[in-house]
Amino acid sequence: GFASLKDGSCYDSLYQSALCRAKADWLVGINASRLFSVLYNQNLKVGRVQTPTLAMIVDRNQKIKEFTKEKYYMAHIKFDDMDAVTEHFQKKEDADKVAADCAERMCEVEKDDVKEKTVRPPKLYDLTTLQREANRMFGYTAQQTLDAVQEMYEQKLVTYPRTDSQYLTDEMGESTETLIQMLLGKMPYAEGLEYQPDVSKVLNSKKVSDHHAIIPTVEVAKADIGELKERNCKILYLISARVLTATADPYIYESHKCQITCNYHTFYLSAKKTKQEGFKAIENKLKQFFGVKIEKEEPELDIWAGKHYGPCESFVSEHFTQPPKQYTDVIFCERKEWIGIEERSSA
Repeated sequence: GFASLKDGSCYDSLYQSALCRAKADWLVGINASRLFSVLYNQNLKVGRVQTPTLAMIVDRNQKIKEFTKEKYYMAHIKFDDMDAVTEHFQKKEDADKVAADCAERMCEVEKDDVKEKTVRPPKLYDLTTLQREANRMFGYTAQQTLDAVQEMYEQKLVTYPRTDSQYLTDEMGESTETLIQMLLGKMPYAEGLEYQPDVSKVLNSKKVSDHHAIIPTVEVAKADIGELKERNCKILYLISARVLTATADPYIYESHKCQITCNYHTFYLSAKKTKQEGFKAIENKLKQFFGVKIEKEEPELDIWAGKHYGPCESFVSEHFTQPPKQYTDVIFCERKEWIGIEERSSA
């Protein structure tokens, strides 16, 4: 770093953004807090971050309070793993009629919109994405995850946790390859896993500022992972798995959006066909290791336009419209990124 120091003017934009936040805190925080405290005769705090954050929570709560549940029905035709559905019916008798018309009938795939899709491997963890994933996988709060990774950082098992980068510096390529080989032999969920890592996917010095992404250290090789606290152990496994998935091949599949006709009624079906499992194989092995339910995806089917299937079983299902969900750590992390609230800001 000292060998390639940049001129101070390169950081003028950072200075201007910090100055802008300081002025906004002064104008909004000091003045508006005094104004509303006087208006309502109580101590009210108004802030650049906390006020829009509170507004988001209030708006969501109001939508949930005002939500009115509505019932609807769908008719199904089913053959083996194929389960096609109609559009929504408000009246059950309309759905029952369609189901009766299609009972034990043959159906035809009238249209099949096929697209090949590629899902790139996920990036390495910064603190926010790690907190989000730990919440999804284990239900940990953001603070619980930070405490766990901070403790492991002090034990020299992981790198610095308070980072907003998801990349490593270019000169870390060789050490990362060594780390991956160690993880493949150390992590129990990686047993029997074979893949060729592409470390170049996670290297980008231009996207690393103060600290690079969170990764395990080589000290993990000497550590007795079984002696770690349960929460720390799970977080370490999560961080290690992300190093493997981030350097794995992409997930490639065919997406099928089908329109199916049965006795002059129209049904719809979404299906897929995996062409390259890629990083998904590692993700699924990790979830199986932890006993975490793998998210329901579109069924894997061989569907062809013009092909006939049947005779089909038919039935009607009952559903209710759902209110918006209350904010969780996960949802709020995503919304926070959208409105541009910085990690260092205090809400």
